[in-house]
Amino acid sequence: MDARLSFPPYWIDVENEQLWQAERQVALKPKTFAVLRYLIERPGQLVTKEELLEALWPEVYVTDGVLKTCIREIRQALEERASQPQYIETVHRRGYRFIASFTSTPPGQSQEVAPTLNPQPPIPSLVGREAELAQLQGWWQQALQGERQIVFVTGEPGIGKTTLVDAFMAEVSAQAWEGRGQCVEQYGAGEAYLPVLEALSQLCRRDGGEDLIASLEQYAPTWLVQMPALLDDVLLEKLKHKVSGSTHERMLREMAEFLEAFTHTQPLILWFEDLHWADHATTELLSYLTRRSGPARMMVIGTYRPTDIMVSGHPLYEMSQELIVKGMGVECPLEFLTPEAVTAYVMGRVGHGTFTASLGQLIHQHTEGNALFMAHVVDHVVEQGILSEAGETLPLSGSVEAIIEAIPSGLQQLIERQLERLSPEQQRLLGVASVAGAEFTTLAVAAGLNKEVEVVEQQCEELAVSGQFLVEVGFTEWEDGTISGRYRFRHALYQQALYNRLAQMRRTRLHKTVGAALEAVYGASASSIAAELALHFERGRALEQAIHYCHKAGEEAVRRSANREAVVHFTKSLTLLSELPDTPERNQQELALQVALGAPLVALNGLAAPEVERAYDRARELCKDQAETAQIFPILIGLHAFYTVRGRFQVGREFAQQSLRFAQQTQDPECLLEAEAYLGSILFWRGDILEAKAHLEQATSLYDPQSHATHAFLYGQDPGVVANSVLARTCWTLGYPEKALHYTQEAVAIARHIAHAHSSAFAASFASLLYGFRGEWSDCQKWAEETVAIATEHSLPLWLGLGIFAQGMAIAARTRQAEGLEQMAQGLTVYRSTGAEVALTEPLAVQASWCGKIQSTAAGERILKEARTIAQQNSETFWEAELYR
Repeated sequence: MDARLSFPPYWIDVENEQLWQAERQVALKPKTFAVLRYLIERPGQLVTKEELLEALWPEVYVTDGVLKTCIREIRQALEERASQPQYIETVHRRGYRFIASFTSTPPGQSQEVAPTLNPQPPIPSLVGREAELAQLQGWWQQALQGERQIVFVTGEPGIGKTTLVDAFMAEVSAQAWEGRGQCVEQYGAGEAYLPVLEALSQLCRRDGGEDLIASLEQYAPTWLVQMPALLDDVLLEKLKHKVSGSTHERMLREMAEFLEAFTHTQPLILWFEDLHWADHATTELLSYLTRRSGPARMMVIGTYRPTDIMVSGHPLYEMSQELIVKGMGVECPLEFLTPEAVTAYVMGRVGHGTFTASLGQLIHQHTEGNALFMAHVVDHVVEQGILSEAGETLPLSGSVEAIIEAIPSGLQQLIERQLERLSPEQQRLLGVASVAGAEFTTLAVAAGLNKEVEVVEQQCEELAVSGQFLVEVGFTEWEDGTISGRYRFRHALYQQALYNRLAQMRRTRLHKTVGAALEAVYGASASSIAAELALHFERGRALEQAIHYCHKAGEEAVRRSANREAVVHFTKSLTLLSELPDTPERNQQELALQVALGAPLVALNGLAAPEVERAYDRARELCKDQAETAQIFPILIGLHAFYTVRGRFQVGREFAQQSLRFAQQTQDPECLLEAEAYLGSILFWRGDILEAKAHLEQATSLYDPQSHATHAFLYGQDPGVVANSVLARTCWTLGYPEKALHYTQEAVAIARHIAHAHSSAFAASFASLLYGFRGEWSDCQKWAEETVAIATEHSLPLWLGLGIFAQGMAIAARTRQAEGLEQMAQGLTVYRSTGAEVALTEPLAVQASWCGKIQSTAAGERILKEARTIAQQNSETFWEAELYR
């Protein structure tokens, strides 16, 4: 057949599988395009549903709703109504027929000319937002010039945020790729990067998405591996190996580099809805992207409710306000509609005239200009038969004021009134859907209703087509190949109203049923929706399943380096676990959870945090009778690190020695590496320099940056960075300055390779001190600034304190002024505020020395006295000789 088929004003490029309107490409999903092409190839013929399903989804169970979704997407693309088709005619209960005329004809077919019909004028969707729309257009033009734009569209519920952005997106759809992600109240706070991954998945599935997948593979493999449905098994395994041990910092950097590279050739808009429900990881990513200075033809739009984030204390509020004040982001606040805008909307719906003008003014007074409430009131007036949408005024039984008085006084009451007009069957369906989520699959709802999926899809479609409560958003393909429709509520307020109507016992039962249905269809990949399943099972009081999926959700968050979300899930799992009877099985579960909790707690709060001690101490108590189990090793390492940083070296040494014995007994080289590195470190602080050197050299010989990249991820610090950094100090102490420099440079190289914040700060801090000892003050200053930068970006107060101290050293040495002493004191204050006591004698001695040179000998003596006291209390003797010198 011809490579190009035209049915004005549209034409399809068969070879490239694209739909065009004149010179503008119209986006269609691959499967939707396949349906359109199949119908076009059979013009004028009835094509049955069975034929379409068999031809396009062979050997796959697909419901009628999926086919209807494709037809609806085609109609939206072609801008036609089902009631007045110009291109695709529905043959009730049988199938579809393509009725438009061609200017080029498929082989073997004769031309048929279909009458041209004029579609009905659309319902006005945007009034009173012309200024805001112009603002968005202006910012978009700046984005096209390479000035990245972060735009926050803000306003109260129902004010029209989504409608405004929808209108803007429609205007610029031909100029950019668009990805949309939805934050979800029910489980968004715990599902790391939920809206970002949703937007990326959408983009990867559109025409040309394979180019985006290739770009992700090159620049952001840590993100691509989070979307396994897009990958074949070979590529998935390759990526898993490539990103093993990835960190939060690496994920942020990769996403920024990917967006900058991709938007060099293709402008991009990312739209994240309801950021007031966003997870913390997504909020941090937005901040990171905004602060990048490189060019990017990118616009990020986020909608949120200001009141919600202020009341909840969500970090988005502080972040967004800071970005706006600094000129890095912009805000488009929406106010309530004016009386003129409401009147324009009413007239657009029901025609002009004195009557409708008065009605518009009264509706504004009644709704105060809330766009959602206004639209519902007009719907109510039309549904009551008072007015028609054809612009005709029907006979009235009373005054305009009487009409308004008959309308419910609030949006919630109006929604209730609308629900009452639905059939009991429709109300039951929507009730179950409200439990399934703000966005849901028909399969989950069918399980809750104990009905066939096809029946549920038919009912959802009827509600969506009639504009009542639901919007169709596509379909979901399950692990077993099953495909079912996907819908969302037109507004969160609808879901909330429906959910609140359900009796508590019914909610509980439905959550458990929906959770079980989702668990069954996801099968082996159920962990990918672990947070959602955890919520359903928790609210369904199926505690064992809830605990299991909370644990899985925490592990998934750790895998995405989203430590805050991981702590939330592990803590929730422990809370639920406490409700179960005290049994050996429960203790085993708690042990696994406490061990899992340790690493993200360290990443968030530092090694010296008391909650880290509590987690590892509880874990050690739970496994005191299981000393040979694999779970004991991370506990021993965690407790060793905690007590070492706290300056309790005797206790820390005992745990390090236990970890070494365990590694030797099990002959586990991974454990042996960690044990040698940490035992060598604590021996150095205790002043056993030669013994420390032997263990540290053994650790460096065992370490391989490629094989052991995951260790920083599991234990909070990279053992190669630790071993080389501390070995550099032992060499310096023993009088080998060039060896010390070699090991310092090796530690820095490893830290750069693995891109792990704590490890990078560790290497930079030790480098700054070594260069200070060497008297190379410009290098000392450079590495001190690097330490401060890393610690500031990633909120690491322990390393921040050491970086500030090293900056003070460099200033004191180069200027001989009190400013350096003040900065040293400030750095130590920050360092000690974390609870850290390790290695304090060294910086105190340095501070005392510069006090004697710049300020006064008496001040230096006071500091030295404190340092000697600490050395005696903590058995920290590695710097004791220097104190006396």
